[in-house]
Amino acid sequence: MSPFRFTHAVVCRIPDSYQTSAVGITAPVDLAMAKKQHEMYVAALREIGLDVIELPADESHPDCVFVEDVAVVCNGSALLTRPGHPSRSKEVEYMRSILQNELELPLIEMSDEKATLDGGDVLFTGKEFFVGLSERTNQAGACALASAFPEFPCTPIKVEKSLHLKSVMTMAGPDVICVANSPEARDMLKRIEREATFRYQTLTVPEVAAANVVFANGFLLHRTQDECPSSAKVFEEKLSHWTLKPLAFSEMEKANGSLSCCSILIRKTRHLKNIM
Repeated sequence: MSPFRFTHAVVCRIPDSYQTSAVGITAPVDLAMAKKQHEMYVAALREIGLDVIELPADESHPDCVFVEDVAVVCNGSALLTRPGHPSRSKEVEYMRSILQNELELPLIEMSDEKATLDGGDVLFTGKEFFVGLSERTNQAGACALASAFPEFPCTPIKVEKSLHLKSVMTMAGPDVICVANSPEARDMLKRIEREATFRYQTLTVPEVAAANVVFANGFLLHRTQDECPSSAKVFEEKLSHWTLKPLAFSEMEKANGSLSCCSILIRKTRHLKNIM
């Protein structure tokens, strides 16, 4: 079974507080547009065959829409993270109940109180993990991930300038890494290629924001031609064998958000027939 086949997605609606209080906002946010873009994103997840669990907005946590950061799910188990920004720590507790009670996943705790780990720094290739060492994730966090999933190699990669590792690279297909055409991203890719247990193909895209895609169930969710025109052409030319789903995500980008940030993708074995 492909590691990029999923049955469920967990998402969270955008609170009004996101407009003014999300961490790292770089430009004024159009809240109505943000909510519309998120609705289209959730609709796309349903269209590709996922059972979407949509959590209500939490006004006390402006960044709650970025659910990827609070848990890493792999091989039917969920590692609850310790997000690097202190304002986000309580988001983990809410996610704990969803993953344990609704999805009935075994949970793994991070016992080291000094460890920090954001899910946005965790790149799973289907064969191994690469973990970004960033402002949000430290070496102890990378060690916690390696301990949680010992069946996979786990390699730390230093992240400079970008918020997360997955801000500049994600998986765009089995064994295909989509990477931004920036000096930082190229340097990180070189380190990955030196350390990787497997050999990967790479797809380089001109716009940094376009390097964050979601590949699931034979579909590729990527940024629209209006937002990333040069990269959209690359996807159309190089990845036409997948079903492409372009999505506008400008208002998420204003808080350093991206497509993968807004969902946790899960495969539950007993539901596999729903997506075959």
